[in-house]
Amino acid sequence: MKRIAILIAVLMLAVSCAAAGETVNVYALQGPTGIGMTGVMEGNEGSYDFTLAGAPDAVTAAILSGSADIAAVPTNLAAVLYNKTNGGIRMLAVNTLGVLYILENGEEITCAEDLAGKTIYATGQGSTPEYVLNYVLESSGIRDSVTVEYVGEHAALAALAAEGKADIVMLPEPYVTNLMMKKDDLRIALDMTELFNNAAAANGTPAILSMGCVIARTEFVENEPESVQAFLKAYEQSAAQVNADPAAAARLAEKHGVMPNAGVAEMAIPNCHIVYITGEEMKNSIMPFLQVLCDADPRSVGGKMPDEDMFYLK
Repeated sequence: MKRIAILIAVLMLAVSCAAAGETVNVYALQGPTGIGMTGVMEGNEGSYDFTLAGAPDAVTAAILSGSADIAAVPTNLAAVLYNKTNGGIRMLAVNTLGVLYILENGEEITCAEDLAGKTIYATGQGSTPEYVLNYVLESSGIRDSVTVEYVGEHAALAALAAEGKADIVMLPEPYVTNLMMKKDDLRIALDMTELFNNAAAANGTPAILSMGCVIARTEFVENEPESVQAFLKAYEQSAAQVNADPAAAARLAEKHGVMPNAGVAEMAIPNCHIVYITGEEMKNSIMPFLQVLCDADPRSVGGKMPDEDMFYLK
């Protein structure tokens, strides 16, 4: 009954938005970043026009052109867009924590320190995954004793692991679930979100690994405050529904094209860390996280740290 009540609330909110005004153009990436929106997509009665993209470039172009009012994007891309547009976007909410995991063919690795002396195969060189991995290794005092071999594409690395050519790999969901379904002797050894958050706490910062967020054009936020609030209420309910009933959310993810397969989506959702974090809590955890990225490479956040005006705090 609780799950049904949540879904009904999402539907009612979406309908109320439709009655309130014009259609809101919403963009999202396929994969974990878009999963939290599935309830809003299902409850959409003309209030939202959803566009799904396979890569961040398409969402970036939509924001810059003004064709997107709201979008779900990687967290560091929000900072890049904020800097690139001179404050032209606002971060509304964090919607996805880390989706990175280290998988092992064996039973040796139970903590970060167990990676010492080993070779990790990973993707994401020159981007958030590399900087997160380096931060964890550095904080654990083992960076110089770990070899990291980078592969260009997630699918290519998954194929190497499936063929037994990479025993320790770092991949994001849903590639983790896909790979484990094909090769049952692999197991999740380490959750990078947990490792990063623990390392940040040990270093005295409140940074959390946050790989996805919801943003909106500043002009839209200022001109359509009621639409922003209505969307956030619907999104909060949707994220709650995803976590309460992953099976139902997985079916919606397949139906709306967020994930290609409901079976994989259902298994992956618990590892996707779908959340809804707003306001001061969002700002206080994201600024230190962006600082970690900026320290690794300022280009990862658009050349400099964004100021606190990036955050929608109402």
